[in-house]
Amino acid sequence: MAKKVLKFGGTSVGTVERIQHVANIIKKEHSEHNQIIAVVSAMSGKTNNLIDLSKEISNDFNKRELDVLLSSGEQVTAALLAGALIKLKIKAKSWLNWQIPILTEGEHSNARIINMNVTKINNFLKDNGVAIIPGFQGISKLGEVTTIGRGGSDATAVATAKLFDADSCEIYTDVDGVFSTDPNKIPVAKKIDKISYDEMLELSSLGAKVMQPSAVQTAMIYDIPLEVRSTFTDRKGTKIFDKENIDYSKSVTGVAYSKDDAKITLIGVKDKPGVAANIFEPLSKAQINVDMVIQNISSDQKTTDITFTIKRDEVSKTIDILKNNKDIVYSDIVHNDKVAKVSIVGAGMVSTPGVTYKMFRALSDEKINILAISTSEIKLSVIIEENNTLNAIKKLHTIFDLD
Repeated sequence: MAKKVLKFGGTSVGTVERIQHVANIIKKEHSEHNQIIAVVSAMSGKTNNLIDLSKEISNDFNKRELDVLLSSGEQVTAALLAGALIKLKIKAKSWLNWQIPILTEGEHSNARIINMNVTKINNFLKDNGVAIIPGFQGISKLGEVTTIGRGGSDATAVATAKLFDADSCEIYTDVDGVFSTDPNKIPVAKKIDKISYDEMLELSSLGAKVMQPSAVQTAMIYDIPLEVRSTFTDRKGTKIFDKENIDYSKSVTGVAYSKDDAKITLIGVKDKPGVAANIFEPLSKAQINVDMVIQNISSDQKTTDITFTIKRDEVSKTIDILKNNKDIVYSDIVHNDKVAKVSIVGAGMVSTPGVTYKMFRALSDEKINILAISTSEIKLSVIIEENNTLNAIKKLHTIFDLD
């Protein structure tokens, strides 16, 4: 007998028929004498619908009330799934964030799970029950409903696996596992059977939509084995575990991309100690995440151009902060919000010479100009014009033998 956390994403529970299908998956696991905690997302599209409703009230809808509103999506799914299991003659019960409770800290819409009370649910599991809990939400020490950010159901599932000392955590989605790139864009993408936490973390943070980065990071810290698998097929999924399982024989494991980036350049910045800190400190205080940073010193070493990338929806906010920053002197600000980030990821890159050259030559052959570069031991990312994205990922997928 094993204790398992099964997480079902929005597409897996997108209709009543799909919820009934998920109930049958749980029934099969339960019949094998496993203790099951199911973590559910809102039905696909539900969270976006709720956001649209809030915007009909106000474009600056109160964050506290937004959390109360958005958390209702998972409550609906949890109740429907518990009801479907009860109809199958399985003892089941839904638990809302405050009933467990799932304790969080941090600001509204971006909270973090710090603890859960495991007693009531563990007793229910021992009594042959199946527990259904909502992802994406929790409750603060002050009793306020909080949400964990988009995709937060993954983080809930991994935190649940850790705090309940589960034997495994399985992420059910609408694809068969983790692929070498987006199979919807590149039909020849291959499913990866095994991948390390490090590689999965890079892929998810660079645009792969299969798992939330913070969930992968939590799993890596606490060594929680993960498996990503399809709700709709019986095929084996992708297993994610520690670096001892890294395949160093392949230089590149996957190609990821994101189209929600923007590039900002400060031209002619007066170069002096502390100038970079003066630029980025106000952005940090405004919760704006800066990704790549490039600095080019002029030949007279008196001025510099500083380029950095941010999320596209934060361009106007960032430019306003820079223009109102009295601690920096520059001649102009330019931005480009029609860029994409394309990345290659692989544990074998660190021991394979020529990967950087091979990537740059491949993009050059496609007449694709590189606007910015960022590297780590197991990833290489470039910023390019957005309209070149598909050509870039196709070419890189082919030249690194991933087709």
